[in-house]
Amino acid sequence: MTIQLVPLRLPLLALALALMGSAPACTPAPANNGGTADSVPPPAAQAPATQAPGATAAAQASARIDAVPGLEVLVRDSMHLVRGKRVGLITNQSAVTRASEHAADYLRANGVNLVALYGPEHGIRGDLEAGETVAAGRDTKTGVPVYSLYDRTQRPTAEELRGVDVLVYDIQDVGARPYTFVWTMAMAIEEAAKHRIPFIVLDRPNPITDVSEGPVMHMDVRNVTQVITGYYAVPLRHGMTSGEVARYFNADAGVGAQLHVVPVDGWRPDVFFDNTTLPFIRPSPNIRSVDAELKFSGLVLADGATNIHTGRGTDAPFSYFGAPWLDTERLMQAVAKYELPGVRFVPEQIRPTRDPAVYTSYRDTAFTTLRVEVTDRRAFRPVWTTLVLLSEAKKQNPERFRVMNTGFTQMLGSRWAREAFDRGEDPRVIQRRWEEELAAWMQKREQYRIYPKAGR
Repeated sequence: MTIQLVPLRLPLLALALALMGSAPACTPAPANNGGTADSVPPPAAQAPATQAPGATAAAQASARIDAVPGLEVLVRDSMHLVRGKRVGLITNQSAVTRASEHAADYLRANGVNLVALYGPEHGIRGDLEAGETVAAGRDTKTGVPVYSLYDRTQRPTAEELRGVDVLVYDIQDVGARPYTFVWTMAMAIEEAAKHRIPFIVLDRPNPITDVSEGPVMHMDVRNVTQVITGYYAVPLRHGMTSGEVARYFNADAGVGAQLHVVPVDGWRPDVFFDNTTLPFIRPSPNIRSVDAELKFSGLVLADGATNIHTGRGTDAPFSYFGAPWLDTERLMQAVAKYELPGVRFVPEQIRPTRDPAVYTSYRDTAFTTLRVEVTDRRAFRPVWTTLVLLSEAKKQNPERFRVMNTGFTQMLGSRWAREAFDRGEDPRVIQRRWEEELAAWMQKREQYRIYPKAGR
């Protein structure tokens, strides 16, 4: 197995800062299990993205740093990885340059021989709803054949890989385990290893930083009917970039692919996506902002797996928590005792108009729910917040609250957590055990990190 990190050129500004002693120190990453040692040059030095406690989301998005995505770094520094080769690209609409040029167009314009495109959930252009089948065909802009990675197989077949010399992955992730893109990547890495095809990850920031939270998924609860929402053991909010997930999965699962990661230049792991110069492109139709991505990493516990509504079919998906049978005032009073940080709840009436992926009985029904408003991103704990909301909603109305499918156990991460939730265990007891498991997992994660911790 070979795992390589493509070196970055240190910009002149960062070099000058380093000479003045201002650049952050960089420690080479430990040797990967069974692979060659990785060393990561420091990203471009930037002023710390400091925020006062209680800062609003708008204030937190005010200062921006120049983050050069792996897509542009590849063309700038590392074309030897693809030059003269037939390239298959796994991508969607979120893979753009800082000037908003799509990865397929950008690579072709720079002489890359694209012979196949592979579409994840929501398709190459990102216009399909959650769960919709992605059809094969040809890309309307490039004419390159498109193969679906969100159908019966969820991975490229031997026929679809025929004639491909190297597989490239470039998709913006949201930082939550149930989001399907990194698991599309993981299954493609397995196929690349099987067919001895090198695999390149063009890395992008984790939009909600490197903070990890919530349950680590146990492999014995991986749901075979929906492995694409949790293919390997990571926390609900995993705190890794796609490149780091690839390194972790490839080594820890013993896949052994010839893996290259082209890092983001200039990004620090404590920087939220909208503090960068990269354009925000919806990675899927219902993820419409960085705050939505942050809230999704927790509210996904309720979304689709319970009969709690989280805002699909409204102006702000993944911003609500409620149901027609839920007394929101009573719920607010019950939740207040937990003193949840970085968030407030505002009663608001909604009428969901379209809700294809979740509990549909509420469609076109007006009811009062709680709008989840983030007041401090760095203090907000989305998974803990959602666990509290779910526990209190279930306690308030046990005869009406329902778990809708077996995916809920996978979301909670373990059989013990599901059993504890079902019997009405205090959420603080569940949270303490989650934190113990998370601490053990984070020690393992350290060896796969690419980006040095910044001022923590």
